[in-house]
Amino acid sequence: MLEELLALGHSGAEYDAWLIRINEGEQFGSGFVEINPNSKIPALVDHSTPTPQRVFESGAILIYLAEKFGAFLPAGGSARAECLSWLFWQMGSAPFLGGGFGHFYAYAPSKMKYPIDRYAMEVKRQLDVLDRHLADKPYLAGSDYTIADMAVWPWYGALVKGLLYSAGEFLQVHTYTHVIRWADQIAQRPAVQRGRMVNRVSGDPASQLHERHDASDFDTQTQDKLNPS
Repeated sequence: MLEELLALGHSGAEYDAWLIRINEGEQFGSGFVEINPNSKIPALVDHSTPTPQRVFESGAILIYLAEKFGAFLPAGGSARAECLSWLFWQMGSAPFLGGGFGHFYAYAPSKMKYPIDRYAMEVKRQLDVLDRHLADKPYLAGSDYTIADMAVWPWYGALVKGLLYSAGEFLQVHTYTHVIRWADQIAQRPAVQRGRMVNRVSGDPASQLHERHDASDFDTQTQDKLNPS
């Protein structure tokens, strides 16, 4: 969202991105808990306000930024209602994909057929909901790219493109052709490509920008440049 705002020319969206290593428990440190008492990432602190404003939970952050800059959230009417409905759909659905399917399929110490099948069935139902909805429209809220797409794409777009849990074949994601079209369309956005680099700690070192404090960091601070072989 911040990279998209900068791409639109909103200089006030310039930001610092700090890496929180959740595998090392940094989200439970007192400094982070002051920002998000629920100890989850991401969280945001807006220092442009008279008193620094904390915002936590992805949906809240997206709405806050959209309203602050007047972008990627329709001002009213049916389009706004549709955008917010799909944004909240993501918040209600993603736990089934992440904490449910992802945990039992990819991370649980032992493979248990019942929870894997149970959550796989729900994830496939969700993909079908998305696929049918996207059959006759380019984006979730209609003709325009919004914060709803930004929220859903990192989960379900990544899933159908094989970037999440390596579960594509198991879930038969190739059958959700409209979701794949939507995912490919969003993946081509330069701001999305930049945003995916920020705080990334795996994969190609050239795609990893562990912290971001200036737009020039994409050119000078990626891991391939900081740690050349």
